[in-house]
Amino acid sequence: MKTDLFLTCALTGAGDAAGRNPHLPVTPAQIAQSALDAAKAGAAVAHIHVRDPQSGKAARTPELYRETVRRIRDAGSDVIINLTAGMGGDLVLGDDQNPLPPKPGTDLAGPDERLEHVRELLPDICTLDCGSMNFAAGGNYVMVNTPKIIEKMARQIQQLGVKPELEIFDTGDLVLAAQMIKNGLVDAPPLIQLCMGIPYGMPADLGVFAAAVARLPENAIWSSFAIGRLQAPWTLISAFAGGNVRVGLEDNLYLKKGVPATNAQLTENAADILSRAGFNLMTPEQARRAIGLPPRP
Repeated sequence: MKTDLFLTCALTGAGDAAGRNPHLPVTPAQIAQSALDAAKAGAAVAHIHVRDPQSGKAARTPELYRETVRRIRDAGSDVIINLTAGMGGDLVLGDDQNPLPPKPGTDLAGPDERLEHVRELLPDICTLDCGSMNFAAGGNYVMVNTPKIIEKMARQIQQLGVKPELEIFDTGDLVLAAQMIKNGLVDAPPLIQLCMGIPYGMPADLGVFAAAVARLPENAIWSSFAIGRLQAPWTLISAFAGGNVRVGLEDNLYLKKGVPATNAQLTENAADILSRAGFNLMTPEQARRAIGLPPRP
């Protein structure tokens, strides 16, 4: 059984959560500090979204990414930086009888625009969503990622020399991921994230999870997470299945019922659970080697 693994902390996400947890980082300074705190608590990778500092809502402004990344790098941390490239695939349809025109909240952008911050900042990793899905319970919101857009983004990411983390929300996404690998759009070893429990993607169910793990590409470096109250127990499920682990406020806002968490606390909690079960956390340097990233400059 694999006993060495790395922890990713997903710091803030894109959900409408800024008013639900006072510790959710919003400004670039807060997000950067949260990354540094999570790294000290045992995270080898910081997965980063940015938010509008005034409204707290999700954003994809390059200037916000620039400041966040600069603050982390200026602090001298060796944490692996993983920037989202998922923003720009949001479609909010009108009412049931009149779906068009789209409603406010729609933010559809092409590959060039969605990767603008990645081209500028050249992070270690950026995410690549591998499918479209009805997102969240109810409403008319669809996360849109067509095969052509995904493939064009994969090619650009490859040309930039950035490692894509392939985000898998349902088992069909693994089919598309395997096709991109076969077509040479993703360099070996592929880096995969199994996203469990997000309505209406793969449920956080052991049978579904086992099926997804069985369909992983050969030699994949992979992690998984589950949202909400399942985040903590899922650390062991992912680890015992041979994967790495993701925690953080993007996926779960609470340390326990009614107690808002910080990213450092969620990371510390996961590190403790894994340590007690006999797993060893990789340092960022060790995780770089495992993922196939070049040494830190």
